[in-house]
Amino acid sequence: MGANISDAVVDGNEDAPPSRPRLGDIPESCAALVLAQLDPPEICKLARLNRSFRDASYADFIWESKLPSNYRFIAEKVLGDATLLDLQKKELYARLSRPRPFDAGTKEIWLDKNTGGVCLSISSKALAITGIDDRRYWSHISTEESRYPTVAYLQQIWWFEVDGELEFQFPAGTYSLFFRLQLGKSSKRRGRRVCNSEHIHGWDIKPARFRLTTSDGQHAVSQCYLDNPGNWVLYHVGDFVVENPNASSKLKFSLTQIDCTHPKGGLCVDSALIYPTSVGKQVRSCS
Repeated sequence: MGANISDAVVDGNEDAPPSRPRLGDIPESCAALVLAQLDPPEICKLARLNRSFRDASYADFIWESKLPSNYRFIAEKVLGDATLLDLQKKELYARLSRPRPFDAGTKEIWLDKNTGGVCLSISSKALAITGIDDRRYWSHISTEESRYPTVAYLQQIWWFEVDGELEFQFPAGTYSLFFRLQLGKSSKRRGRRVCNSEHIHGWDIKPARFRLTTSDGQHAVSQCYLDNPGNWVLYHVGDFVVENPNASSKLKFSLTQIDCTHPKGGLCVDSALIYPTSVGKQVRSCS
């Protein structure tokens, strides 16, 4: 009797319709094609679903398409580390997404994690600042609020001028350049952040002037008053367009407030930053 019941159950299972396919049944090759259409954060999220998506997420062709077109130039020429090119493309993307110093530590480069866009930072020590070697006017002060160990601090000067140059092979796209500045000198006292505004003066009399030019004839000029004491502010210098990713772009940019009728002071100059324009808008809105 028991045997007959058992046989009936087995027969019933054989006649039952097949079970519905599950997400885990998707072949790894198909999962890879799906991941290739997504942005890096979405790829990493789906990789946690199951083994098929996890294994597929390591496919080189997926991450090759997320890397900037100049990733070989970045590894070999900028960072001087050709061994990076021996890594799996996912690992290469992860490493390049972390800020990496170059040019004796005065500049940094990294990829925006969400888009793979190339971002650059140029420290105050890589900028040409009028009077920087005269301690009556300028000093380098230590800080924990920068990518770099120090920022340039202006006590007082009549002729304020900061110039920068950069030659770089950018991927095609539109980029924005900013200066990161702060009125006042911040420090910590008893574990709390405080800002010394003692030397702030002269910035409300005349606006600062920003200028950007490129080797292919693009230029941008703007001006604004420096304000918001005690807070780091990204001041937009201008935008430029790169059409040929195989050619180097030469940038010249400056920040000036030249009016010998009055001195100005109490300003921290941290760095100049270059972002893909879409990334720059997000960063500036969060700063």
